[in-house]
Formats: sequence, C-alpha cells, structure tokens
Amino acid sequence: MQFFRGTNPVRLNSLKNMFRGLRYRNYRYYFFGQSISLIGTWVQNIAMSWLVYRLTGSALLLGTVVFAQQIPALFITPFAGVLADRWNRRRVIITTQAIAMATTLFLAWMVLSNRISVPWIIAIAIVNGVILAFDSPFRHAFVQDIITKPEDLANAIALNSSLYNLARFIGPPIGGFLINLVGEGWCFLINGISFMGVLSGLLYVRIEEAKKKEHSGSILFQLIEGIRYAWNFRSLRYLLLLIIFSSFFGLPFQALMPLFAADILKGDAQMLGFLTGSLGAGALTGALYLASRKYLMKVPKLTYHTSLIFSIGLAVFALSPYRWLSMPALVVTGFGMIVHFNGTNTLLQSISDREKRGRIVSLYSLTFLGITPLGSLAAGALADYLGVPATVFAFSLVCLVSALLFGRRVRLIMFSLARRLRE
Repeated sequence: MQFFRGTNPVRLNSLKNMFRGLRYRNYRYYFFGQSISLIGTWVQNIAMSWLVYRLTGSALLLGTVVFAQQIPALFITPFAGVLADRWNRRRVIITTQAIAMATTLFLAWMVLSNRISVPWIIAIAIVNGVILAFDSPFRHAFVQDIITKPEDLANAIALNSSLYNLARFIGPPIGGFLINLVGEGWCFLINGISFMGVLSGLLYVRIEEAKKKEHSGSILFQLIEGIRYAWNFRSLRYLLLLIIFSSFFGLPFQALMPLFAADILKGDAQMLGFLTGSLGAGALTGALYLASRKYLMKVPKLTYHTSLIFSIGLAVFALSPYRWLSMPALVVTGFGMIVHFNGTNTLLQSISDREKRGRIVSLYSLTFLGITPLGSLAAGALADYLGVPATVFAFSLVCLVSALLFGRRVRLIMFSLARRLRE
C-alpha cells in the first residue's frame, strides 16, 4: 500500500539526493551557521557599493574599491593554500571570521558617526581583502574535513554555493530597503552582528585531529610545487585558464552594477537590490541544479555549456536599456555563472591529488579573488571612456571566445576525471 497517494518517488529521491550533504552533523552546523552570516554579508555588499556611488558617482572609484578589497588575494592566497595543507583549518577560520566581525563593526561606527570618507573605505576594503584572501583557501578545503565520503564532496560544494546565492537573492533587496529607510551604516552594523551565526556554528563543529603529515621543503617550495603540478596537469591547466578569463572579463560587471541601476535603468538603491537579487536568483537556481546532479562524469560538459550561457546572458544585460529585460538577463547570467564556477571547483578538487588540494583550491580562489580586481579596475577605467554598456559587452565577447576554446578540451577533462574515479 502506498502511504502517500500520488507521491512521485523519483522526485522524492531527487530531493533527498540534492540535500544529502546535510546528513553530516558537522556540515549541518557549518551550513546553518553560514546561513545567518551570509545574508548580512550581502546586505553589506549592497550598502558598500551604494555608499561609494553616493559619495563619488564614479565608475573608476567603484572599480577601485573592489580592486582594493580583492587585490591582496593575488599575493596572499597562494601562500594561504600551502598553509591550508598544514594548519588546523577550523581554528584558522574561527580566527579570520572574528577579525572580519571586528572590522565590520568598526566600519559601521565610522559611517554612523559621519567620519567615513573614500580613503577610509579603501583602507577598510584592503583589510577585508587580506582577511578574505587568507580565509578562502581554508574554507574551500575545510569541506573535505567535515564530509567523510568523497562521493558527497561535490554535493556539499554545491550546497555551500546554494546557501551563498540564497543569501545573494535575499540580502540585496533587504539592503536596498534598509539603505532607503535608515542608511548604509545600519547595514554594516547588521552584518557585524550576523557573524555570530558562523562563529557559533564553527564552535559546535567537532573534528577528530588527524595526524599531521610531515611536509618537506619550505612554504615557497611547496607553493612552486603546487603551481608546477597544476600547469603540467593539462586538465587542471585548462580548467584554471577558463576561470581566469571568466574572472577577469566576466565578473567585473558586478562592480559596475550601481551605474546600471542609476544611470542606465534610472533607478535608486532599491533597483540595485533588485538587480543583484535577480543575479542571486539565477545563481541559487544554478547551485541547486548542480547539487541535484548525481553523476560527476556529466560535470565537464555542464561546465562548458554554462560558461556559454554566462557569456550570452552577460552580453544581453550589457545592451539592455529596459528593466523588464535586464532582470531576466541577470537571472540567466547568474545561473550560468554559478554552475560554471562551481562545476570547475568540483572538477579541480575531484581530479587533483588530495595532498595538493589545498594549493589547487587556492589557485581557484586566486582566479576570482586576485584576478577579478584587475578586471574590475580595467572595467572601471574603460567605462569612464567607452561607457558602461560597451565595456561590459566587449568583456562578455572575450568570455564567449574563451568558453568556445575550452569546449575543445572537454573530452580530455572527462578522461582525467574517469581515471581518477577508477583509482
């Protein structure tokens, strides 16, 4: 006798498969702790962009602030990746999150007391960038500490991204509303308090201390070893090259979103929230879609196809003067972007050797933390001369060409993945 009449077992199994990472106790604490903090992060991101735009009205300075926050990754993240293979990841993440909380509360005080200025914003962005650059490789590699079965690693990565993009969907409209209601300072204060979520979750995580492997050579030696390994392993090289192009030419459009909202679509902070929320809705859909995929061997082709979708969606958004077209275009862009990036992250971790995984994920983090600021600075400078739509459209075409070239390497990546899964 069927207990639930009309229930589709296939759909139930698909839903169960989508959230299988939550079966792990440690992952649940980490996941739900992040859920509080990440919404606050996106409230702050919108407030920061709007604060810079309100104070300056300059595309170049918008790009400069993003550059200041992300450029430390270019120098710090590779070395942090080596340390992520050596140090206790949980303890380091707790420390970096606590420092980030203190920095955010200081920013809130500066804004609420009317002491804030562009130089201060840039200085705080640099400090946040240093924290993020050090923290990112540890967080990416930490997932394998709390997921004990390798076959569930891809699902956990996708669920992390789902959470991040759910926050991207919810946080920006809340941020836009709060900016209009009480100002940017309260947005920063809310984010500072929200760090208690992730810190509480991490304190409840219990990981059995693994016996540390003896590491031969200095940190610099191990860094060079990791870079050589990634370059000589052709599948890893092609995946990282695609992400580099997507990060430099594709992601900088986000730094210019206030200009699209105000100058192109004639809106205000609420419109900026809607645009960012549309991007987040597409990204959330993409992350959940990737989490529901059970077969890892399909991810290489999926990564290729969604890199094309990302490029085309971005091109349409760049040329759209209409709100009714811009928001759906961002939904498509967000879907392609997140499946493309998360699929690449999954492949990098699945193909690479476990003892080098911290260094490989640091190179992955470096592409969007260290390469994107260079693209944001270039996009901001070009937008002041060519205009925002023309700049983003030209960048989207470069992403499209790089995706088409990557398509010729998909079979090689599938072969490398199949070989690793057989081991």
